[in-house]
Formats: sequence, C-alpha cells, structure tokens
Amino acid sequence: MDQIRQLELEGMKSSVPSFNVGDTVDVHYLIREGDKERVQIFGGTVIRIHGTGLRRCFLVRRLVAGEGVERTFPLHSPRVHDIQVKARGKARRARLYYLRQRSGKAVRLAANFGKSKGPSSQRGMHLASAKPSGSGSPTQESTASE
Repeated sequence: MDQIRQLELEGMKSSVPSFNVGDTVDVHYLIREGDKERVQIFGGTVIRIHGTGLRRCFLVRRLVAGEGVERTFPLHSPRVHDIQVKARGKARRARLYYLRQRSGKAVRLAANFGKSKGPSSQRGMHLASAKPSGSGSPTQESTASE
C-alpha cells in the first residue's frame, strides 16, 4: 500500500493553483497535430471537480458560436502545462450542471469578491481589537469632574 502512495506522490505536480467550482480558468494544454506539438488554451468555467490525488480531474465548459463545449482535464497530467485562474465565481453547488440549460448572459456566475483568507481579512480584525472602547469620553469626564 505504501508503494502505491509513493508512486502517486512521484506522479503528482508540486505546484497546482487552487481553484474551485464556478471559477473561470484558462487551461494551457499540449495537443499533437501530426508530427508537431503545440499548446492550446481552453478557457471556460469549472463546473465539476472529481477525484482525489493523482486521479483528480476537472470539467471546464465554454460557449463557442452559441454551442456549449465541455472538456475534462486530468489535473496532474503532463499535457496540462499551466492553469490560470481568471476570475473567482460564487457557486453554491458542487456540480454546476444546470449551466448546460442556460445560454447567453444567464451562464455568468456571480463574482466572489469577499472572504479572502489572506492578510487583508485579518487586518480588519486587528484594527477592531486595537480600537479603545471609549476613545473620547474619559478625557471629557475627567475635566468635567474637576
């Protein structure tokens, strides 16, 4: 069992960007045309993330000439050169299959601007805790009692 885990760790990529269902991504994928190879960019919305470890895959959907095109990419495949997250989307489902019935502007998801886990969200908490509860009142009360 440990040998299987060791083989999986060897095959996995070390730097994979974090993205979720609903995010808009560009996937740089190596395709072969005859004797030549080139990198093709497939951009769209992630509608499913499936599997764990080395077998993790994600499904990207985009509209081309009014028709929906979906493509599944293995996350740790050597043919996937790069994944760029263009925009974060706000999704309340793990599978966004309902986007298949939508067309035009109805396909767009709400943007996720809040809930960043970086230092900016913690900065507001530090400022709130450092602020004294009665900033101007004690000086006025002490002068009034004298």
